[in-house]
Amino acid sequence: MGDFYQNGLVTTLHNLRKRPYEELEKKLIYFSKRRPMSLVLPCLYSELSGPALDLIIDELIKVPYLEEIIIGLDKANKQEFEHAKQYFRRLPQHHRILWNDGPRMKALDQLLIDQNIAPKEMGKGRNAWYCFGYFNASDRSEAIALHDCDIVTYSRHMLARLFYPVVDPTFNFKFCKGYYFRADDEKLNGRVARLLVTPLLRTLKRFFGNDYFLEYLDSYRYPLAGEFSMRADVTKTIRIPSDWSLEIGILSEVIRTNAIGRICQVDIADRYDHKHQELSDDDPNAGLSKMSTEIARAIFSKLATNGVVFSRGLIRSIKASYNRVALDFLDQYHADAELNGLSLDRHKEEHAIDVFSANVYRAGEMFLDNPMQVPTVPSWKRVISAIPDFYMKLREAVELDNA
Repeated sequence: MGDFYQNGLVTTLHNLRKRPYEELEKKLIYFSKRRPMSLVLPCLYSELSGPALDLIIDELIKVPYLEEIIIGLDKANKQEFEHAKQYFRRLPQHHRILWNDGPRMKALDQLLIDQNIAPKEMGKGRNAWYCFGYFNASDRSEAIALHDCDIVTYSRHMLARLFYPVVDPTFNFKFCKGYYFRADDEKLNGRVARLLVTPLLRTLKRFFGNDYFLEYLDSYRYPLAGEFSMRADVTKTIRIPSDWSLEIGILSEVIRTNAIGRICQVDIADRYDHKHQELSDDDPNAGLSKMSTEIARAIFSKLATNGVVFSRGLIRSIKASYNRVALDFLDQYHADAELNGLSLDRHKEEHAIDVFSANVYRAGEMFLDNPMQVPTVPSWKRVISAIPDFYMKLREAVELDNA
């Protein structure tokens, strides 16, 4: 059950009653006449064989208000791309697949490499960035939403609630972040958000006081949610990370280019579950270990751009303080899970905190050793300034691949 309490800087749109999705969709059909909507689905080819994407496509087939669906496909050879075209053909909406491993997309990537403005890492961020570029190139819609392709609890109701705040003409919002609580039928999930992001933000607030950026990030109920929507003009100005800090990076960029009154978060699901990453405690370059390092580094980098000066001594103090704050949060989560009949393995949770603590320090050292490294991809405005006909080239490449 939701509540109407507003905490922090970001407007929160709650789920106060079970409003039927048919009622929402009727309004969205009306709004779509003024603000057509596109959906971005960044996915790996391997997800086509999983149960989650089948459910998502079955739900999207019934969605009546979408103008366009853009699928960003990673890690697919020619035969797999042809299979993907057949797989998504059942979508009744206009849809296109960006074959990111295909020769045409690679040729475009080389153009960007030559100008030193190409994404430097493969991953969800790079995939989403190219999809935003195609969205701008196709020029079919005024609003866009993105969500993952591994949501095993997906329903069309989630998408309707995600789009609504940025397309209702009586609202002023230009960016909307989805939120939910992460759990399956037995245990509390969402370790990186619970045990890393929130404790790290609270730790940093101890050191830097009421920093506006930290207060802003701490206002999000689930800052790592992969679901968000925005108006078309936002996609042209933001610089997003190409690594696993995509969600934090987008939140950082949105507040840089928009007033706080233009930003909101919305409750999109009673419960949310998707594919779980391994902790990878023995490999800092994989799984949640890699993710935690990149998230911490992204936060440090943003604070540095706001004038915070880091040192190795400060990073050591932050790491020690974070560990204590995270353990205090663990007590809270344990009580919450117990009251609601969910399991929470304290040993595994404390082990995750140990791994995240080491990675907070590692991220700080990486930042100090290479503070000039630019972790974000240039905005699409810069790309078009460097290569004025790039949108045309991108649109042509995608159309030829999908022919």
